[in-house]
Amino acid sequence: MSVLIVAAAILSGACNAGLLAVVNAALQRSGRVGGWIIAAFVALGLGRLATSYFSQMISVRFSQGTIAHLRRDLVQAILSAPLRQIEELGAPRLLVALTDDVYQVTQALLGIPILAVNVALLLGGAAYLAWLSWPILCGLLGFIVVGAAGHRLLVRGAFRSLIAAREDEDKLFGHFRALTEGIKELKLHRHRRGVFFSRDIHETTEAYQRHNIMAENRFALAQHWSHLLFYVLIGAVLFLLPGLATVQPYALTGYVITALYLMGPLSGVLGSFSLFGRANVALEKIECLGISLVTRTPETNGAVPPEKELSFDQLELTTVTHSYHHEKDDSHFMVGPVNLAFRPGEIVFLVGGNGCGKSTLAKIIAGLYPPEGGTIRVDGRLVTDANRDDYRQLFSAVFSDFYLFDSLLGLNGANLDEQAQLYLRQLHLDHKVKIQGQKLSTLALSQGQRKRLALLTAYLENRPFYLFDEWASDQDPQFKNIFYRELLPDLKARGKTVLVVTHDDNYFSCADRIIKLDYGQVVYEKSATAPPFDAVTEKDDASLVPQVLIA
Repeated sequence: MSVLIVAAAILSGACNAGLLAVVNAALQRSGRVGGWIIAAFVALGLGRLATSYFSQMISVRFSQGTIAHLRRDLVQAILSAPLRQIEELGAPRLLVALTDDVYQVTQALLGIPILAVNVALLLGGAAYLAWLSWPILCGLLGFIVVGAAGHRLLVRGAFRSLIAAREDEDKLFGHFRALTEGIKELKLHRHRRGVFFSRDIHETTEAYQRHNIMAENRFALAQHWSHLLFYVLIGAVLFLLPGLATVQPYALTGYVITALYLMGPLSGVLGSFSLFGRANVALEKIECLGISLVTRTPETNGAVPPEKELSFDQLELTTVTHSYHHEKDDSHFMVGPVNLAFRPGEIVFLVGGNGCGKSTLAKIIAGLYPPEGGTIRVDGRLVTDANRDDYRQLFSAVFSDFYLFDSLLGLNGANLDEQAQLYLRQLHLDHKVKIQGQKLSTLALSQGQRKRLALLTAYLENRPFYLFDEWASDQDPQFKNIFYRELLPDLKARGKTVLVVTHDDNYFSCADRIIKLDYGQVVYEKSATAPPFDAVTEKDDASLVPQVLIA
């Protein structure tokens, strides 16, 4: 594809050089213009237009294909990267890469045919100038060397400004996310809203604008520096050269006409530095993001095999650990070492105070966070990076920060709509939501109702291990009772393992086992046959420690 673009551009430049020669020949004739000149002018003009159009058409197809591949590769990299790494990168960086960075690269690729044609025009013009006079062309090359050196010095600062502007754009997208997700809090607090706008939005947009203006000013200065040298060249040819050497009139006229004609292509080439400079910064950001996404062991996203019936007899965590390190405050938090085992047909509650590591442990159990130390085994088989994605297919989960898709994405099965409608009635949502063609009629629901829809998806997945992270926290008392007294026992009766992260101590009796977590450590584990469990609530944390030590 690129060979065709270059070939078309070369032909366009050759046609352009021929046009210049024909025009100059016509101007030098004293009598009537011959028919061959008119024919050559028409043929070369049509050839110039045809080759330029062909080059642009091929380049558009090439650029759009490249952009499609770039977007797919970037999404593939995000899907393959470990969850912890995605969380560390942050949504703003990913969104900027998928939107603005890809857009900048797109614009640069679309500008390739114009740049190729302009370069071909300059080369064709240079060939014609060489045919007119080699000495003058050598002088022109000297001007080009001086102009290129000055241009390079000027655009170096422009690239630094573009990089700074791109960093500001990451911050700006973070503020945009805060705007959309925190609009209620901003509406309720006038001073917070004012500070958010004046400090976060106004200062960041000002910095972004300032760096972009500095970059564009540098590019404009570099472009006009080159134009200045071009005018100096024309002035030298017109006023100095005739006094220094004998130059044929046709050569002098040809040089002046050609130089003036090439001002347009030269402006196009120099103007593209800004476009390609932004694309270069964006591409570096994408490549940097891609490198950081694959620095850890990636997960493959090949062809999806058909879902098969999954099961297990025992899932064991042995001395599993996972740690967080925050560089800003130099803090360190570790979950573990944890030793736990899970079996089919049991309900396990995971309890503890806020920030004690419950959600982190749940993600470790579900295979979303690989353990930094220790092992996870399923029926004696070690879970490794090679089979971790297979391991995750054992789980259906509804996390506290769940996302609700507008369709039953990835689910297959006969009569899926009818089955989903039955669950909607069981979840008291049939009067709000309809399912047709595996599409949900609406997502405009309360948070509690949205969690019930997420539970519906988990039910339809029909996997052996169910994980609910504070699922009942947004439910009304009636449905909270249904969840603990009816839905969980139903899953247990179907042979499912159920792990519930909860603070609802009124329903602790519904569990077969209760695991208490405190500062990342399992400090208590109660089975159904243990004495009454009354020491796992927040108010009794202090009295719990002696019991654990005695045990």
